[in-house]
Amino acid sequence: MARKIETGNDDVLAEATGRGDHIACITLNRPERRNALSGKMLAGLASVLEICEHDPEIRAIVLTGAGRGFCAGGDVKGMASDEAAGEGGGGGLHGAVATQRESQRRTVSRLYRMPKPVLASLPGAAAGAGMGLCMACDFRIAADNAIMTTAFARVGFSGDYGLPWLLSQQVGRARALELFYFSDKLDAQRCLQEGLVNWVVPEAQLWERTLELAERLAAGPTIAHRYIKENVNAAFSLELEEYMNGEVLRHHLAGGTRDHAEAVQAFVEKREPVFEGR
Repeated sequence: MARKIETGNDDVLAEATGRGDHIACITLNRPERRNALSGKMLAGLASVLEICEHDPEIRAIVLTGAGRGFCAGGDVKGMASDEAAGEGGGGGLHGAVATQRESQRRTVSRLYRMPKPVLASLPGAAAGAGMGLCMACDFRIAADNAIMTTAFARVGFSGDYGLPWLLSQQVGRARALELFYFSDKLDAQRCLQEGLVNWVVPEAQLWERTLELAERLAAGPTIAHRYIKENVNAAFSLELEEYMNGEVLRHHLAGGTRDHAEAVQAFVEKREPVFEGR
């Protein structure tokens, strides 16, 4: 039976599930608004991501949306209210900037640097800041009816929640500018062709395939996974020599784990290794 993980409110739901409860399933839960962001949702997401990062029993994370959408981004209909925009509070412009910077650090940055594999599962649209949350995950699996769109230019915004940086890393400068300026809607197959998602599956099979992938990730060598992500992330920001200095350290640290010893023994015995995340 799945174990509930407390998020602090109903705009985000979370539970530990799968074999050994090693998979944290986090659901953005405003289906009537296509899971548009709210202040409560952002606070709940930040809280549960911190819990998942530090819970040694959680070895993989799935982020999805309730109903037929992943996340529509900012709640445009309610942007006159601070609560709906999700970035309210006193202090005028400076206060709003400081509040949103902290929110983005606790959500997008934490997803991107999470020392555990993170899989986004898209039952429908990921737009604007919702696309930012999606692209901050390590992998994306989409239903065949899902779409992605930057959306910001359509409402006179420049882009937030890390999407300009994340998208530029993924598709390059010129294509990122095209996707932002024109804000075209990309269907699931186009997203797959451009590398924005890793897998596209029939809508009816989305959750089954999501859990299959999450189980494989959770069964892997947890410490090595952490160092693999650090290597890949560092490759985008460091010169080669500086990068390799860290790479060698992480390689030797992974080589000192019980999982590495188990993998070597399994190789000798011609069987599949059983990783414990230690």
